[in-house]
Amino acid sequence: MKSHFFAYISRMRFIQRWALMRNTAPENVQEHSHQAAVLAHALAVIRNERFGGHLDPGAVAAAALYHDASEILTGDMPTPIKYHDPAIRAAYKDVEAVASRKLLDLLPPELQNAYRPILLEEDGEIRQVVKAADKLSAYIKCVEELKAGNNEFREAAAQTRRALESYDLPEVRYFLETFMDSFSLTLDELK
Repeated sequence: MKSHFFAYISRMRFIQRWALMRNTAPENVQEHSHQAAVLAHALAVIRNERFGGHLDPGAVAAAALYHDASEILTGDMPTPIKYHDPAIRAAYKDVEAVASRKLLDLLPPELQNAYRPILLEEDGEIRQVVKAADKLSAYIKCVEELKAGNNEFREAAAQTRRALESYDLPEVRYFLETFMDSFSLTLDELK
């Protein structure tokens, strides 16, 4: 059986994020997914090492790499539209689920069990950490755009920061307190 799964996955780089916003640095889903995976891995490590968690950081990172894979088939719906109305959000969640199952079905049967929990986000604890990493990635994007003088991201940054602070996740608070300020610095200031 020939499979188009990885050819589809490689197309993540063509899906642009932040479509309704003027960007100083465009971002695609592949770049975002990599950053989300790095952040999710970090959050899992922080949870384990600082707060007594028992997550597999590798499993969390893998889930984050694929967390937006359905957008290959659906495109990236802008957040203000996706969350504007509960009916739109529910319908879009259904569309994402169908797209994720379609991607899973592209894999040879002998590989589907390994990818099912990742693509269908079956583990609630992993899903929670990936969602937090996804939001952190969005916040970092906002901070970097503001650092570049793009005030288009001012309200998005404030809303995203409030969302992160509302999470009841000590690893997110730890990340914000320990690492977040560095994203506002220039390269020379990081020395």
